[in-house]
Amino acid sequence: MLLKPHVAINVKDLNKSVVFYTQLFGVEPVKVRPGYAKFDLEQPALNFTLNEGGEVSGGLNHLGIQVKSTEDVLATKERLQKEGLTTFDDMNTTCCYARQDKIWVTSPDGHRWEVFTVLADSEDKSNESPVCCTLDESKQTETDCGCS
Repeated sequence: MLLKPHVAINVKDLNKSVVFYTQLFGVEPVKVRPGYAKFDLEQPALNFTLNEGGEVSGGLNHLGIQVKSTEDVLATKERLQKEGLTTFDDMNTTCCYARQDKIWVTSPDGHRWEVFTVLADSEDKSNESPVCCTLDESKQTETDCGCS
């Protein structure tokens, strides 16, 4: 039995979003139609679709991709930066009861993506504030996040 999660998000500009997600995932979409694009990913196993229009922000907090190691986080950071995307480091942070190394990247519609690895379990939910996943715009870094 194949188990592949499906995530569908609304976007404002399909063309800009297809470029961003092609860069983020490192693969081209398998289907593009007017107002619609589909990525069928093997790693991570995910059926991910973009739908142009509708409510973009909704109640979505953030999205993430868990990788095996800090080296994988840093390799992803390097790849994304080569693609021209801006990344933000959030290394050795404690959130959602785990110590993690992660980076962040934001889509054209403001969807925040983390690429992270779990370093260790923790008794603390966060080390910065009770607010989960709050972006400190002035520092252009994630100050507290996880919720993964």
